Amino acid sequence: MAHVVLKELVKTYGAFKAVNDVSLTVNDGEFVALVGPSGCGKTTTLNLIAGLLPITSGEISIGDRVVNDLDPKDRDIAMVFQNYALYPQKSVYANLAFPLQMRKLPRDEIDRKVKEAAKVLDMTHLLERKPRELSGGQQQRVALGRALVRDPAVFLMDEPLSNLDAKLRVQMRSEIKRFHQDLKATIVYVTHDQLEAVTMADKMAVMNGGFLQQYDSPAQVFAHPVNMFVASFIGSPAMSLIPLETSTSDGNAVLSGAEGWRMDLSSLNARKVQRATTSKVVLGARHSAIRLHKSAVAGAIPARAYTVEPTGDVTFVQAMLSGAIVNISVPPDIAVFPDEQIWLEFDQDRMHLFDGATEMALNAD
Repeated sequence: MAHVVLKELVKTYGAFKAVNDVSLTVNDGEFVALVGPSGCGKTTTLNLIAGLLPITSGEISIGDRVVNDLDPKDRDIAMVFQNYALYPQKSVYANLAFPLQMRKLPRDEIDRKVKEAAKVLDMTHLLERKPRELSGGQQQRVALGRALVRDPAVFLMDEPLSNLDAKLRVQMRSEIKRFHQDLKATIVYVTHDQLEAVTMADKMAVMNGGFLQQYDSPAQVFAHPVNMFVASFIGSPAMSLIPLETSTSDGNAVLSGAEGWRMDLSSLNARKVQRATTSKVVLGARHSAIRLHKSAVAGAIPARAYTVEPTGDVTFVQAMLSGAIVNISVPPDIAVFPDEQIWLEFDQDRMHLFDGATEMALNAD
């Protein structure tokens, strides 16, 4: 396997920058997910690494080689596509063997590599079948196997699970994660599904508008989003973002909502809002960092329930607060009704504060 280094990578189409000055390093054996909404530049970045698109400027290295001018076949990569790209008239064995036959490997070596890949992916019993005789998950395993037999330096995967139903996606997430763990493979994986990225990747690169927004472990991205876009994109349900005003009351920093309520701030959060470039501050909180009360308590903010969504082991309540929808999770035995008056208590140790002008996270130091 090998590491992948992108340095100031740019891809333009006329005046439009699809990939804008992206720099990151995928270490040897790492699973890195490129994640973001449609049109953010993640698939374009993957195609630039693969050599399927020419770069406008910047540098791509795979292992110790700069590969900017190399054809895809010379980059020592293998791609797994969302549509499987299997030959329908060929058996599973023939599909796996085809890339090796194109490299003119000896027949006995091809046979060995095909059978090893089939064993790793638990599909030895499928080798004589045709793709039409396989389920979606089995076809995806064949696509993985065809990449595996090539023994590449880097695996590139472009939304390989998007054509599967929800249950099969969960199963295949586990299989790809085990595939990575067993082979210690270097994988760059594109997905619009942030849950896939969080559950599988060692690191995630969150992209938006062609820019790399944040590159870190899923745990760090979830716990410490660098800006409002990352905060709202990563996590399910999404982090609630509430536009507020900051001011001083009796010498202490407070936040105030459009409804006229005020929230005193801890000393740490007070230092954060002092670093804002404007009096407008956005409070961010995940559903588990908000406590719902059915009656007024000290420090809680009055709100009104909007919708209630029971999911079995937890109920999600959406409330309207200062023009924003706030997600709160409560135990299923707590009954909440639409339009009911409720009170929300925010955990000051777990809430986030963002600059209302720059949308960047505010830090105390």
